Amino acid sequence: MKRGIDYIGVGVGVIVVDKKGRLFLARRGPLAKNERGLWEFPGGSVEFGEKLVDALKREVREEYGIEIEVRHLLDVADHILPDEGQHWVSPTYVCAITSGEPQILEPGKCTEIGWFDPADVPSDLTVITRENLQHYLQLIDISA
Repeated sequence: MKRGIDYIGVGVGVIVVDKKGRLFLARRGPLAKNERGLWEFPGGSVEFGEKLVDALKREVREEYGIEIEVRHLLDVADHILPDEGQHWVSPTYVCAITSGEPQILEPGKCTEIGWFDPADVPSDLTVITRENLQHYLQLIDISA
């Protein structure tokens, strides 16, 4: 049985914000589980017995070679993809890099990375990234 397909999967996402307020995004590669070719806030699946924050730190270390500090939970959203027959529940956290520079370590899962001003992110975003971005923009407007 496959998580996210045969039963609801749990994934975690990260909005990495740099000192300039830019957001880190990655383009999903041909070996990604879903929404290939679209830009996303990075993340991945939670393994059985793994805490959410530990999964998040593991995923960004494995895929981008960075260490992060978790600042706070942004939201928890349903990531439902009817066309791909998938359903995930995904908490997303706002984080900062504590060490390392992002690089693509799993080129099959990711083909491109970049830093973007929150008002100037690519338009071809994954479903969950669009929702997370909307919540993040509301958060920074409130605190501005």
